[in-house]
Amino acid sequence: MRNLNDTLNRLSALRSKIAPGATGCAGADRLSDLPAFSSNPGALRGRFYVPQSLGSSAALVVVLHGCTQNAAGYDHGSGWSQLADEQGFALLYPEQQRCNNPNLCFNWFNTGDTQRDCGEALSIRQMVAAMVAEHAIDPARIFVTGLSAGGAMTSVMLATYPDVFAGGAIIAGLPYGTAASIPEAFDRMRAHGGPPAAALGGLVTGASPHKGPWPRISVWHGDSDATVSHANSALIVEQWRAIHGIACERTAVEHVDGHLRNVWRDAHGRDVIEEYCIGGLGHGTPLSTSGANACGVPGPYMLEAGISSTRRIASFWGLVTAQAERRPEPALLPSPGMAVPANHREAQSRPQRASRHVERIIEDALRAAGLMR
Repeated sequence: MRNLNDTLNRLSALRSKIAPGATGCAGADRLSDLPAFSSNPGALRGRFYVPQSLGSSAALVVVLHGCTQNAAGYDHGSGWSQLADEQGFALLYPEQQRCNNPNLCFNWFNTGDTQRDCGEALSIRQMVAAMVAEHAIDPARIFVTGLSAGGAMTSVMLATYPDVFAGGAIIAGLPYGTAASIPEAFDRMRAHGGPPAAALGGLVTGASPHKGPWPRISVWHGDSDATVSHANSALIVEQWRAIHGIACERTAVEHVDGHLRNVWRDAHGRDVIEEYCIGGLGHGTPLSTSGANACGVPGPYMLEAGISSTRRIASFWGLVTAQAERRPEPALLPSPGMAVPANHREAQSRPQRASRHVERIIEDALRAAGLMR
């Protein structure tokens, strides 16, 4: 692992390249403020969206924004409230505050915020309880998703409160419990060091007294992500594969909207883990912003990819009434963590290039991972 001086020098160099104004997608704020809730030890702001179509025993999706973003900007870019209007579920957006992190990153590597009943993790849990009580949410249909530092914080919530969440989706994130300091977090983003793969599951089982059943997991990562290594996708899969007690080998492999999807099923034939490798995608949330299934608006870290992660994740959780057709692929395909073949990559990379040009300017490992308290 790098020594602290080396890490600080690297972070200083990265900070000098930050472009001003990278605060997420601009747009109308559709969210409301959550009234005061419990002790809020993490000092987070709570925001939420409830569509007019919300009925009793509705589902709740908790959405965690990335660094330099806020809740309203991430909602506008990802299209979650648009989908909530269509499908009738509620949304909760915990929002980081500058007093906790100057770059608005969730503190995913800080042990005081990543343990059950502590810090930011407890604040998010308290927000969920407030939404359940106020809006008659079905406690068996609560889900969590997030991007980058929000994706890493999604791993935290799934590990520390697996009794609360029926499923989770980690976008360009990291596995739980692999970093407990700034230098470690910086290394893990590059997939350097960390516990052996065989120990990853134990980090989750040791984070709470829960003994199962376990949340279903959806993992999304661009194979051209220069901020959080795509190798972390395989590590997240390995962490949860061990928890679910399923074989290493994928149960199914297919292409969805031109992108590789790997599936692991449990003994009952249920899809419990899925992994999307998005060919040519940099660091951000994959969007499809044209056609009948358009959802979201492109911007910094909100990247056109020809596939809507928002819709696909909701479908995986059973929140969408109809799915687009999927095309099975031949058995010989790249293994998890490998790039999609060049012909697929080229087709998907063209709509990325403009966004990736902006991304290269504003992408900052410190901000993207929450490496400054």
